[in-house]
Amino acid sequence: MDGILIINKPKGWTSFDVVAKIRGKLKPNRIGHTGTLDPAATGVLVLCLGRATKLAQKMLIMDKEYVAEITLGAISNTDDADGQVVHNPQAGVKSRLEVERALKQFQGVIQQMPPQFSAKKVKGRRAYDMAREGKPVELKPVEVTIREIEILDYKWPILKIRVLCSKGTYLRSLARDLGQALGVGGYLTALERTKVGQYTLDKAVTVEEADVKHIIPVSIYR
Repeated sequence: MDGILIINKPKGWTSFDVVAKIRGKLKPNRIGHTGTLDPAATGVLVLCLGRATKLAQKMLIMDKEYVAEITLGAISNTDDADGQVVHNPQAGVKSRLEVERALKQFQGVIQQMPPQFSAKKVKGRRAYDMAREGKPVELKPVEVTIREIEILDYKWPILKIRVLCSKGTYLRSLARDLGQALGVGGYLTALERTKVGQYTLDKAVTVEEADVKHIIPVSIYR
């Protein structure tokens, strides 16, 4: 049982929940995932089974593609819908052209500030633990690469975009920063990962469907 298993992670599950379920179901001798998805997010979660776990670190650095829904005209303390949302009554409707222009500044190599509620470590502690306690979280910007941003649909205040980006990119931060650039606020309301490297959502199976026949053999020597 050595290979790759592409799971379509359901909303509400942690990445560890998926790993634990597949471990119990297929009983591989080793298993690991190649990039965490927030519980509220859905989509591609690539699992490495057996000897293929040797490839996990290489796969962590693969580019990832997402479809994200952003709500403009409001902010959230977690930068997503799970936090405390505060609407901006002064927010004026932004045109598609204004949104397109604002998005352009986020393409390429950028410095991105992680969300306060993130797994980043600050002085040995997770940022989200400190944020939940109401303590100040001193995070530093991280260099990430956003290769492509495409507007899929837009009707104020809901914006739907496709993003191809490097490891470590926070779509919650992109939503927040876009809202700031437009002067109206913004937060992430839905997120689906559609691709990790060459592994795409149309090849993924649900946790319930997952079986030995779905494991993709890979060379552990490449």
